[in-house]
Amino acid sequence: MTDIKREILGDKDLNVHHHIIVDRGQEPIRIDKFLMSRLEKVSRNRVQKAIELKSVLVNGKAVKSNYKIRPNDEIKIMMMGEPRERQEVQPEDIPLDIVYEDDAVMVINKPAGLVVHPGVGNFTGTLVNALAYYFQEHVLPLLPNNAPDRPGLVHRLDKDTTGLMVIAKTEAAMTHLARQFFNHSIDRTYQALVWGGWEEKEGTIDANIGRHPTDRMQQHVFKDGEEGKRAVTHYKVLRDYFYVSLVECRLETGRTHQIRVHMASKGHPVFNDSRYAGDRIRKGTVYSKYKQFVHNCFAICPRQALHAKSLGFVHPTTQERMLFENDLPQDISALLQKWESYFESRPKAYL
Repeated sequence: MTDIKREILGDKDLNVHHHIIVDRGQEPIRIDKFLMSRLEKVSRNRVQKAIELKSVLVNGKAVKSNYKIRPNDEIKIMMMGEPRERQEVQPEDIPLDIVYEDDAVMVINKPAGLVVHPGVGNFTGTLVNALAYYFQEHVLPLLPNNAPDRPGLVHRLDKDTTGLMVIAKTEAAMTHLARQFFNHSIDRTYQALVWGGWEEKEGTIDANIGRHPTDRMQQHVFKDGEEGKRAVTHYKVLRDYFYVSLVECRLETGRTHQIRVHMASKGHPVFNDSRYAGDRIRKGTVYSKYKQFVHNCFAICPRQALHAKSLGFVHPTTQERMLFENDLPQDISALLQKWESYFESRPKAYL
């Protein structure tokens, strides 16, 4: 039997939908026919379209439909659409903040508290439920014969992270965007308020990230480089408040909780990030007034202070380079104003 491992969106590799290691005894056969026999509920047309879009990689390289597979070939397929039973979610009329939309893509501004994808404990009230309703009401009626293209998620934001996300409106767009994420050619910048000041005002964190060995709800930095997957975050300090800092992070890779776990690994957890110990006082004075000030800040922004501020990609249809930017949400803006006032009012001798 061929070993097939299906990566669930957002768990390990965001953009590899199928991962197949060809059996050692496999006879040569065209890759399109091979995939047709191995993948459930996938049409030959869909397989050939994915190959045409160079989204089927064999040993790391795109191939043509007439490629004949060999024993031990490693096949990766990027975002070819999930089986229909996985897509049947309940449409829900949840407001969407749509920044941009055309026939191929949508760019939205995700609010805090919105889970992206249904899962354990969150089967309703998610972004996917909202998109299902939006497509049902506003998109499908306009397509010829109600064509069954469905919205596709090619990346995620954590529940309490705000900011820009791109949504694919067709399978072709989903495949095209997924390839850009896979090739790390998507431009993504975030802003985060983190604990502590930095000696180096800019730099790069290159450290493998994987599931925490004992706490399955957390990710973990593996310093020996032998476990996890490579994760690269470029950072720049925008404002140093001594006890906290506003940092811009540019992602080269897109691992789960990447910024949050990278910042925490450097002793700078994201402010009020309960999962990575940012929801307690990590730096400052022992005075009760300071403690009260920090707790007031936690109340102003009752989540991790992390926002996806800009997003750039090549449009799947026009091939135009597109860049979107948005403002910080109200809670983070208010939080920064609070720290700005505190920093400016304190005698520097006490800092």
